[in-house]
Amino acid sequence: MDKMKCLSFLFLCLTSVANGNKANKHKPWIETEYQGIVMENDNTVLLNPPLFALDKDAPLHYAGEICGFRVHNGPSGSGSVQFEAVVLDRSTGEGLVRSKEPLDCESQREHSFTIQAYDCGEGPDGVNSKKSHKATVHVRVNDVNEFPPVFVERRYEASVPEGRLFDRIVRAEALDADCSPQYSQICFYDIITPNVPFAIDNDGNIKNTEPLDSKRQHVHTFWVTAFDCGKNRAQADAQVVVTVKPSCRPGWMGWTKRVEYTPGSGSIPLFPSLHLETCEETVWNIQATVELQTGHIGKGCDRDSYSDRSVRRLCGAVRGEVDLLPPPSPAANWTSALPTLPSSDSSLVFSFNGSNHVAVVPDAVVSGLSGDHFTLQLWMRRWGTNVQPAAAQSKTSRKEEETIVCSTVKNDDSFSHYSLSVHGCRLSLFYWPDVSAARPVKFLWKLEQVCDSEWHHLSLSVQFPSVTLYVDGVTFDPALIHDNGALPNPAPRQRMFIGACWESEDKQREIVNNSIPQVKYAGGYHGLLSGVTVRPGSVEPHSVVECLYACREGLDFGDLETLGSGMKVHVNPSQSVLVLEGDDIESFNRAVQQVTYRNSLRFATPGVRPLKLTTSLRCFSEESCLSLKPLEGYLVVLQPDAPQISLSGVGPHLARPAPEFEATRGVALFPELRIVCSLTHAVNTAAQGMEGGALMSDAVAHTLDGCEVQPLGEELDQEREELLVDMDVVRERGLDLINTTAYIAITGAESISVYEDVLRSVRYRLSGSSSRFERRFRLSCSEMNGRYTSNELTLEVNFLHSLDSMYHPSHLMASQQQFLHQHAGELGGHAFPSLHRNSVVPGAATIIIMVCVAFLVVMVILGIYRIRSIHRRSEEARQAAKEGGGQWDDSALTIIVNPMESYESRMGTSADTEGDGEEGEEEEEEEDEEVAESPDNASDDQRIIFKKEVRDGNARRY
Repeated sequence: MDKMKCLSFLFLCLTSVANGNKANKHKPWIETEYQGIVMENDNTVLLNPPLFALDKDAPLHYAGEICGFRVHNGPSGSGSVQFEAVVLDRSTGEGLVRSKEPLDCESQREHSFTIQAYDCGEGPDGVNSKKSHKATVHVRVNDVNEFPPVFVERRYEASVPEGRLFDRIVRAEALDADCSPQYSQICFYDIITPNVPFAIDNDGNIKNTEPLDSKRQHVHTFWVTAFDCGKNRAQADAQVVVTVKPSCRPGWMGWTKRVEYTPGSGSIPLFPSLHLETCEETVWNIQATVELQTGHIGKGCDRDSYSDRSVRRLCGAVRGEVDLLPPPSPAANWTSALPTLPSSDSSLVFSFNGSNHVAVVPDAVVSGLSGDHFTLQLWMRRWGTNVQPAAAQSKTSRKEEETIVCSTVKNDDSFSHYSLSVHGCRLSLFYWPDVSAARPVKFLWKLEQVCDSEWHHLSLSVQFPSVTLYVDGVTFDPALIHDNGALPNPAPRQRMFIGACWESEDKQREIVNNSIPQVKYAGGYHGLLSGVTVRPGSVEPHSVVECLYACREGLDFGDLETLGSGMKVHVNPSQSVLVLEGDDIESFNRAVQQVTYRNSLRFATPGVRPLKLTTSLRCFSEESCLSLKPLEGYLVVLQPDAPQISLSGVGPHLARPAPEFEATRGVALFPELRIVCSLTHAVNTAAQGMEGGALMSDAVAHTLDGCEVQPLGEELDQEREELLVDMDVVRERGLDLINTTAYIAITGAESISVYEDVLRSVRYRLSGSSSRFERRFRLSCSEMNGRYTSNELTLEVNFLHSLDSMYHPSHLMASQQQFLHQHAGELGGHAFPSLHRNSVVPGAATIIIMVCVAFLVVMVILGIYRIRSIHRRSEEARQAAKEGGGQWDDSALTIIVNPMESYESRMGTSADTEGDGEEGEEEEEEEDEEVAESPDNASDDQRIIFKKEVRDGNARRY
C-alpha cells in the first residue's frame, strides 16, 4: 500500500512539472469494472481491485485531490438506492463501497451499479471540479446458513399389498429456504424411529427392507428427518404411515349379485360400493359394459300394460288407424285361423310359419286405406318359437324374401301397390305408385334388428317419394334406393295380405269347374307379429313414435356433471346396454357407482332381470395386462302394491214402476256410481311407538281401460229388453263400445271421471209386453289391460206392476209360470208345462208381500163369516133351551176354526149346521169331538179360537 502511494505521488509530481502551474487540468481516473462480495446480514463490500481514484493534477492542493464518489443506477436500476461510496483518503483517492442496510441473500443475491469519482476543483468551494468516467460494480451477497429444512407434508401415508418388496413406497420431501446451493440443498434424510423394516435414501424415497405381513402388523408408523448441506436438521420431523393390505386380487370389489327394486322408487344405483382393484398394475384404458336383459318382459322391456289402441291414445297419436290383425270376432274373422301366443303384457301375438299362416284382409277394410300417404306400424320378432333360428336355416330357405305386408289399393283413378319384406338382415319396401304406368321403387335398409330374434317396433311413414323408417324410436335412412326396372305389372285388383304375398296372375292355377282363381302364397313370413296398424293420411310425428316404443325401464347414469375428465358414457336407444370408458381408475370407480336402474311405471312388471358386467383393460405392457371375468347377477323387481278399485254409490236394489222402464229412454242403472282407486301399503309403526304394523290406503289418480255391464242369468231378450248407452259421450272420449245381449263392454284408457260419466249414462229399457218382475246386473272395471280388477257390483232391478196389469190374464199366466219355475225343485216328480223362456224367478220381497196380503184378505173374510155364523147358532140354541126348559152353560165353549179348509167345505159345513133334526146335531158333535181330541193338528198361525160357555159344558161347535 505504501508503495502504491509513493508511485501515485511521483506520478502527480511529474504531471505537475510537465503542465507547469496551470490549475486542475485533468480528470480523475478509476478502473472500468469492479467485482464485490458482501456477507449476508453485513454492509461492507470487498472490491476487487480495491477502489482508488488517481488524478494527474497531484500533488496540487485541491486539483490533485479526490473529494468523493457518486453511485448511479446500474442495469437493474436499484443499486444506487441500496449502496453508497465514501472517500477514505483524499490525497491517495482510496475509497470504500458499503450498503446502506444489511443485505438478504434470499431476497436478492446479486446487485449491479456504476460509480464515478470527482476531484476537489480549484479551491475549497470545488469550483471547476472534474469527474472520472463511470465504472460498473458487481456485488454478490454471500449466503449464511440461517434456515433449517422444512418438510412439504407433516404426514405421509401409503398402502401396499403384503408379501412384496418395493423400490419406493412413498417419497418424503423437505425444502430449505437458504439461497445458496450449499445451504439450500438437502444432503440426506434419516429415519429416527428405531427397528422398523424401512429405509430412506438421500432423495427421500422410502422402501421396505423385508416383505410385510398384514396379519403380523397391519399399520407401520415411524418418523423421518432431513439435513441440509450445512448440517442443519429439519425444524420439525415428518410422520410416515404405511398400511399393509392383504394379498391383492385384481378384479371388481363390492359386487352384489342380487339387487332389489321396489316399484315407485324412481332410480336406484346398481353398484353403490363397486370398485376396480388393479393391484398396482398401470392401465391406460378401461371399458366396462353393463347389460340389462329385459327381452323376456313383454316386447323387449317393461312398457305400459295397455292395449295398442290405448297406448296410441295416451301418446297423442292421430286417430283413424286400422287394425290389420284384430282379435278374432264375428266382425273380424280373418285372423281366426292364425295361431296366437301368450304375452306377458296382455297383447295379442300372432305366429306365422311361412306357408299357410296368412291373414287376408277383407276388401271392405282395404277400401279405406287408399292414398300414397300412410303410416304402417307393427311389432315384429323374426324366428319365433315355432321357427328355427337363422343359423339353422338352409341356404335355399333364406334366398326368398319374407313378406310382412303386401297390399294393392285403389286410389281415385289408379291402383298402387306396396310390400314390406325382410331378407336376411335387410328390410325392404317395394313401392309401385301406379301399377299401370309408373316403374316400381325399392327402398333398402340394412339393420341388425331384423335378424337378432328380439322384439322390435317398426314405424314406416310414407309420403312418396319420401319414406321415413323408425326402428325402436330411432330414425334410419335408406341404405339404397333404386329402380328395379321393367317388371310385370301387378293385377289392378284391391287386396291386402299379412304374412305373405300372392303370386303373379300367370303363375296362379285355375279351378276349371268354377273358373275361380286359386290364390297361391309367396314369400311367407317366419316369426311373430303384433299390433299391425295402418293409418292413411298425414304421417305420425317423431315424438309420437318415440312414445309408442318408449321403454319405461332401463339403465341410466346418475349425474353427468360429476363425470370425471376423460370419462365417456354411451347408452343404446332401448337403454338395455350402458358402456363406460375412461383412463383413470379413481374416476372410473366413481362413474360405475352412479350407474342406475329406473322404472317409471307405477305398477312395474315384477320378475327377474339378469345383469351382466363385462370389463376390458388395456395396459402399457400387453403381456402382463389383467384379464377380468364377466360378472353376472340379477335385478329383482318386487311385486307392486296392488290398487284397489272400488265401485260404490249404487244400492243392491232398484225398484221402479214398470212404465218407467217401458219409456223411450228407460231407467239409469247407475246414476250415482262412484269409482275410487286406492293403494294399500304397509306402514312401519315401530318408529311411532306402536307395536306391529298397519296398512294405509292412499287415494290415487288412475287410468281405467275397461268396464263391463253383464246381465245375470239368461241373456237379454232382443225383442223385449235392451241396454242403452249415450254414444255421444263414448265417441267424444274416444272409447270403444261392444253392446251384445250377453254384456256391454266399454274399453279404452281413460280417467276414472270419464268412466263414471259413461257408466252413469247406461240405461235399461223394457218393452210393454214383458211380464218380468226383476232383472239382475253385474258391473266390474279393470285397468292395466285386465291386470287389476274392481269389486263386482251387483244390482237387482225390480219392476213394480199395477194391479190391473197384475190381474191381466197374460200376467197371471206369467206369474204362475214363474212360481212353478221357482218351486220346480220342491215339486220334483210332477210334470208341468214348459215355462216361457223369458220368465225369471220373482224377488223374495215381492213373493212375501203378495202372500201376506192374500193371507190377510182370506182371514178377514173368514172371521166375518164365522162371527155371523156363531151369532146365529147362539140364537137358535137359546130358543131350543126355552122350549126344552133347560139352560145351557156356554162359559167353557171353545170354537177352533181351521182357515186352510176350502171355502166350499166351510159353506157345506155351515149348511149342515143350520139344518134341523137330531141326526145332524149328532154328526156335528162327533166331528167336534174328533177335532177337539187332536187340536195340535193345525198350527197356531192357522187357528182362530172362540170360547163360549154353555150351560152343560159338553157341547162344542165349529
